[in-house]
Amino acid sequence: MGLTYFKRYRMEIDLQRTRFVVPELPPGYTACPWQESRLEAHAEAKYRAFAQEIDAFVFPSLASHEGCLKLMREITGRREFIPETTWLLLHQQSPCGTIQGIRIGDNAGSVQNVGVVPEHRGLGLGSYLLGRALAGFQQAGVRRVSLEVTSRNHAAHRLYRRLGFLRIRTVYKTAEVAYA
Repeated sequence: MGLTYFKRYRMEIDLQRTRFVVPELPPGYTACPWQESRLEAHAEAKYRAFAQEIDAFVFPSLASHEGCLKLMREITGRREFIPETTWLLLHQQSPCGTIQGIRIGDNAGSVQNVGVVPEHRGLGLGSYLLGRALAGFQQAGVRRVSLEVTSRNHAAHRLYRRLGFLRIRTVYKTAEVAYA
């Protein structure tokens, strides 16, 4: 095992200055607002979206279904959890995307995770999830929303910039990684 540093970008969007439109979902997809009964489906989508990605090294909880379930319980159990920002995408009743958000101050919020299962990427589902979450943040009175993205996740970084997020800081996350 060795300690590795992962470069991440903290990005932010000002909801008062940015116009965004929630795109339509492709045929066969369904968006479900937060309900406690869907917690396990969120965990399944999160696991399938992140298990083989670099973020599973940065955040080991994303590398297992049990870790994702624990993470979902932690996020949704927080006093700062904003249900209106939390959405689940289904494709033919199978979980394929998830997003969650929390309040981090009177007027600020944070996207905790946005994930789309690999075989469903490139269809605008990430844009859809972020649009619904940002609308939920606005509904909750949040004016600024931040998120973090690993610098090597180029597709996510492009998506966030396209939607109006600006890079405000570079941060480094340490994680223990097994070497081959």
